[in-house]
Amino acid sequence: MTSNQKLKDNYQENIKPFQPKPPYVINCIKAFLVGGLICTIGQLIQNFYITFFDFTEKTAGNPTAATLVLISAILTGIGIYDRIGQFAGAGSAVPITGFANSMTSAALEHKSEGVVLGIATNMFKLAGNVIVFGVVAAYIVGIIRYVFKTFF
Repeated sequence: MTSNQKLKDNYQENIKPFQPKPPYVINCIKAFLVGGLICTIGQLIQNFYITFFDFTEKTAGNPTAATLVLISAILTGIGIYDRIGQFAGAGSAVPITGFANSMTSAALEHKSEGVVLGIATNMFKLAGNVIVFGVVAAYIVGIIRYVFKTFF
């Protein structure tokens, strides 16, 4: 162990008693309630599309997701979604609105660098990772489904 590592470990041990314990239960409740509220709003939007635009339950999913992304981007742009995220933590980060918030935040943060090199480049750094993971996960799930349908 190097002397720098020993100092770092010693520092970590010394500050542990002074660090506040995170309120895990309260944080979980907040995340559950806010995430549930976001999903409830999504269900209301889907019901709106089904009722007033004659979508089926299957076809109402895409406009519902697009509407949630738009609402999230607008709330991020005016600074409200960040406050929701600070309050709810993972409850606001896990739904599709959290992804829209991340992309919009990246775009706003780098807008001074220009449209292409600032906004687009930094916004799609995050989106690229998510899209690649989604495509790979969908491919793996598709293979598993195909194997189970074919052989079982």
